[in-house]
Amino acid sequence: MNTAVILAAIKKHVALDEAEANFLAEQLIPKKLKPGELIEESGEMTKFMIYVNSGCLMTYYTDKDGTDHVIQFATTGWWTGDLHSLQKKVPSIYSTRALVESEILLLPKVSLELVLEKYLKFERYFRIIFQNALVVSQQRIIHSYASTAEERYLHFSEKYSNLEQYVPLKYIASYLGITPEFLSKIRRKLMEK
Repeated sequence: MNTAVILAAIKKHVALDEAEANFLAEQLIPKKLKPGELIEESGEMTKFMIYVNSGCLMTYYTDKDGTDHVIQFATTGWWTGDLHSLQKKVPSIYSTRALVESEILLLPKVSLELVLEKYLKFERYFRIIFQNALVVSQQRIIHSYASTAEERYLHFSEKYSNLEQYVPLKYIASYLGITPEFLSKIRRKLMEK
């Protein structure tokens, strides 16, 4: 199992000794996903936190009309999963699937609790990443209210510079809260400039 990516990411926030790094590695379950493969499905209980070692996952909500609404793209170095379902032991309202061939590391809830209890450094690490995730979520809400569709697209392009190479435009449009047709119009306009 390749833990170099996750350990490097953690070490940006806290310094781990060998015992701590090894203990975490023992808790992780590696899994490879093919494009389109589901790792979480709406209606099921979330059992793991998911770390993207390589590739790209998409978390989305499917409404009563069958329309998918993209909540998050998780690329290399990102965590994803339905925290509400994981913590409250209720069925998830989200589905998560691979957009490209991906390698993930699963951290089961029981292992997460064990890691947090045994080593306080992991409490600090997860607090920092959850705080960062909250900030990103709040900024996304502000962007959706206060920015034009073109500004949201430009911001997305800066933040996820390589996603457009392999993510269908309909998913990018959904993430931005616009139709695929309107996204195509924005892209054409920007290319003409």
